[in-house]
Amino acid sequence: MKKPFIICIVDDDEIYQYTITKTLDTQNLSRKVLMFSDGEEALEFMVDNIANIKDLPDLIFLDINMPIMDGFQFMEEYVKIAPRVGKNITIYMVSSSVDPVDIERAKKISEISDYIIKPIDSEELTKIINSLENNGQI
Repeated sequence: MKKPFIICIVDDDEIYQYTITKTLDTQNLSRKVLMFSDGEEALEFMVDNIANIKDLPDLIFLDINMPIMDGFQFMEEYVKIAPRVGKNITIYMVSSSVDPVDIERAKKISEISDYIIKPIDSEELTKIINSLENNGQI
């Protein structure tokens, strides 16, 4: 049986999108996966569905470097709408960047739960989701 979570991937890398979606499906870690190629698409979805908590994600994996609106720009806008979102959404910043400036910047944003360096393997992904579920965070 699939877990009842909606997981959102915000990343412009099609190979990463495919592999993480495949992992989520094969490990039965989600009920639904939302996929966006940039922060603006994801933010528009959030705003359009702000009153429909059943359609909003429980967990977001957010890349930093994307066209149009990057992960940090998404977070700047998300923080503004977060008080109107009717559910707790856990956000992980996921990037191939090991730049200490990016890591420190992400840590300063309280809405970001953690910074994960790509790629996320299936064991780590399962561990993250199970931990969030066991702690009642999703």
